[in-house]
Parts: sequence; structure tokens; C-alpha cells
Amino acid sequence: MRSFPLLSEPLTDGEVVLRDYAERDIPEILIAHQDDPRLHLLIGEDRPPSGAELGRAAEREALERMAGERATLTVVEPGSDRCRGQIRVHPVDWDQSRAEIGIWLTPQVRGRGLAPRALKLAGEWLLGACGLARVELFVEPGNAPMLRTAQAARFVPEGTLREYLRKRGKGVDVVIMSLIPSDLR
Repeated sequence: MRSFPLLSEPLTDGEVVLRDYAERDIPEILIAHQDDPRLHLLIGEDRPPSGAELGRAAEREALERMAGERATLTVVEPGSDRCRGQIRVHPVDWDQSRAEIGIWLTPQVRGRGLAPRALKLAGEWLLGACGLARVELFVEPGNAPMLRTAQAARFVPEGTLREYLRKRGKGVDVVIMSLIPSDLR
């Protein structure tokens, strides 16, 4: 499979739900960036997104997923459709059967265990239904909450890539973590 099909049913473990990203998520995403002025930095952006940028991304989502270029899933709580965060899958290397994953949550739901559950669900979907062999996550070494979150989702730390990313003109170290099918057994 070289695409990320739209979900016929949301993914859930009973405590967290992942559904397809939709235009209706835009107001909550904008509010999340207002509530956490550093959110754009945490997800590797130079500035917060505008409503127009989010609208264009929502319009492209289905085509980019079918083309296997990226996938965005919205994190919601059971019984609600309110966007509480997102999981982004990008970049993707189908020849090597791997993709990078990232997550963000609204400040109001952080620390409640949703992030590791959402990462695990997304990882299972990517390694199962989507046919990938490896899911990668890059975390700055000083981001202890994200390191704990990834390990709780069964991602395995593999080492530190020195000055692997460029942020605001500087090299930034990252811990590379991965999830492969045997990690889920």
C-alpha cells in the first residue's frame, strides 16, 4: 500500500479517539495556538498557522493521503468531536517503508495520558493497515515529557542525532525513537 486511506471508522482504545482531520477542526487549532503561544515552536513551525493556511491544508488532506504523501489525524476524547490535538505523519519514504510521526495536544488535555494512547493507536494503524515497517519520532533531548510519552507508546530510543535538525539557523540535536511491528507484541 502506498497511501493512507481515509478511516472508515475512527481508531479508538476507549480512552482516546483518532479520526480524519477535517475543516471543522480549524477553530480549535487556532484556539490551541492562542492558549499555548509556544505550540508552533514545539511542532517545528516558524509561526502559528493562519485560518486560511489551515483551510488550504484541510482541502489538500484527502488527496495527499491518497497519494501517500502525508496523513493528519485529529485527536478527540470519547463522546466528543472537539479537536484536542493532531497526529501528523510526514515525511514518508515508501521505498524504505517508513514514516515520521509527530503529535501535539491542546494545553487543557496534556498530562492526562491521551498522547501515549494516541501515538500507540496511530503507530498500530501505520504498521498494520497502512503497511509500513517502521515509524520514527524525533524528540529534542531536553523534552523529557515527550520522551516519556513516546516510551509509554512503546517507541524505542535508538540514539541521539547531533545537530540533525535546523531551527532558526541553528543545529538541534534529536533523539531518534522508532516503533516496529515487534514492539507492539
